[in-house]
Amino acid sequence: MTKVKTVYDHIRSNNIKTMLLVVAFPLIFIALVFLFTWIVVPAEQALNTTIKVAVPTFIACAVWLLISWAFGDSMMLHSAQAQEISDEDPQYREIFRSVENVAIAAGLPQPRVYIINDDSMNAFATGRSPKDASVALTRGIIKKLDKLELEGVIAHEMAHIGNRDIRLDMMLITGIGVTVFAADIIFRLAISSNHNNNDNKNNSSAILLMVWLAFMVFNWIITPILRMAVSRNREYAADATGAHITRNPRALASALRKITTDARVECLDKVKSMAAVCIADPGGPKEFVSSLMATHPPVEKRIERLESMV
Repeated sequence: MTKVKTVYDHIRSNNIKTMLLVVAFPLIFIALVFLFTWIVVPAEQALNTTIKVAVPTFIACAVWLLISWAFGDSMMLHSAQAQEISDEDPQYREIFRSVENVAIAAGLPQPRVYIINDDSMNAFATGRSPKDASVALTRGIIKKLDKLELEGVIAHEMAHIGNRDIRLDMMLITGIGVTVFAADIIFRLAISSNHNNNDNKNNSSAILLMVWLAFMVFNWIITPILRMAVSRNREYAADATGAHITRNPRALASALRKITTDARVECLDKVKSMAAVCIADPGGPKEFVSSLMATHPPVEKRIERLESMV
């Protein structure tokens, strides 16, 4: 007899997959730098070069992460043109109470609540930790979902907060930014070294070009695939955790059906990095995007998983 997967099975499975994908980032980066460098120099020199490249890159990632950590959440809310609300506003008092109730059910602190002035249906969560988290909802999602469906969406966002997904996504975005910047510097150094006819300089130029190629493969092929895979796994995990919080997976499934008919948030059209943090891609459906490059799993699979939970 086939065992029926519970909410806890889904959460555990997706957390393990995410952990493996995150560990893959630095390992693949190191392997690429070594293998590309090994093409032009002996293995021992390639290993030394890899260490010299990897250590400052990881240090730069850590420094930039601290900067993103301090300002990332406010930048996201500003990009969405989100306005904070409170329970003192009669118009949003019920929404505020719903967020409060879901937070209590999730065992998390009450997040700040923001409204995005857009009639489409979408939502996202942000914040450095559960203690200073925020949940943003569009006007459209408030108007078009019933109370149970909206609580399912809020629970999904609370799950992202509880699972520390915002912290994870911030770390990935920061790492990508640093490696793109580093690749540009290395390319300029390689071109500069190539202008000198000295044999040692030519050798250095060849090594730098190989390191640059490793960065380019990592930045434009490996990273997008891995990051989107992490994003899809975190959406599955948030769905499962959100269903556990409300004890009503079918309400979230129903909400997703409605949301995907009108998820585009116009103010986020030019902020591509925000796509992964929203409950559905705010850029709207993309017919020609490969499943490997999609920020979210197919809604049909998300709904199927939710409706199969016990």
